[in-house]
Amino acid sequence: MGFPVRRSWRPHNPQQKSHALACSIHQEPFAISGAVSGVKHRIDLFGVLVLSFAAATAGGIARDVLIGAIPPASIQDWRYITLSMIAGVVTFFWYPLIARMKSPVQIFDALGLGLFAVVGAGKAIDFHLGPSAAVLMGVMTGIGGGIARDLLVSEVPVVFTAELYAVAALAGATVVVVGDSVFPRSAPVAVVGGVVCVVLRLMAIRRGWKLPVAQQPD
Repeated sequence: MGFPVRRSWRPHNPQQKSHALACSIHQEPFAISGAVSGVKHRIDLFGVLVLSFAAATAGGIARDVLIGAIPPASIQDWRYITLSMIAGVVTFFWYPLIARMKSPVQIFDALGLGLFAVVGAGKAIDFHLGPSAAVLMGVMTGIGGGIARDLLVSEVPVVFTAELYAVAALAGATVVVVGDSVFPRSAPVAVVGGVVCVVLRLMAIRRGWKLPVAQQPD
């Protein structure tokens, strides 16, 4: 006996289409980060494009598969694939320019993290997952791409070492889930969750906030 599978959300009305477009645009910093990693490891163009797509979409794909939203939105909507490929090509051929844009990329990355964490948690709620699972799906959506990117180049995922990356996604997703229990389907709650995630991430970068690391014996 198989598990029930629910068809994923398809953007038919203008509001849904604008939502899908916003998600695909805000995946660009993640796509760029994947392409940058590929260029730094001297991977060829195909490999750079694979890393770009993986970094931009792996979190959302994993979430959709786990909640039964098949096929995943990142695969069925051509904009996700197209924009990640564009980011990969631009980074491959104009890497010196991208490398000089560290601060803007970090800002857009924080915005993308906030959006993905909120969208991930909200979609899990729409598929009737419990609060804990919805928070987990929000975090996975936000950090899954970075984990996939780093594992593909045999590195420790940066989300485990960077300044409050996963914690920021956790905070944003938690706000959405808790707020939804009081104000169901509330857009202001989603905005607050995104703002909490983005502000916490940017403050962590600015002030160097990190979780403690276990001391190793000499």
